[in-house]
Amino acid sequence: MARTQTATPVEKTTADLEKQIATLKADVASLTSTLSDYGQAQTHQLSEAASETMDVARQKGIEAAEHARQQTRDAIATAEKTVRSNPSASVGVAAAVGFVAGILATRR
Repeated sequence: MARTQTATPVEKTTADLEKQIATLKADVASLTSTLSDYGQAQTHQLSEAASETMDVARQKGIEAAEHARQQTRDAIATAEKTVRSNPSASVGVAAAVGFVAGILATRR
């Protein structure tokens, strides 16, 4: 009688495990690739958001500086008009401010 050779349970289990390990390796490689792509996309998105925020902040800073310059010009023009219209009072105020500053500077 001829016996047909069949796979033993151990050989069958080993073959199944090898297939499962190969499948697991492929799944891990796919997951790693997906996570890498996601990380790169998030980095790009965050970089763009930071760049936009920086541009907005820079523009607001420029506008604030220009507004401050204009207010300074207006204050100088107002002070100049006041000094020209009241020269003696302006000299008196300047002398008083100088006197007070001198007293404060020499205090110990």
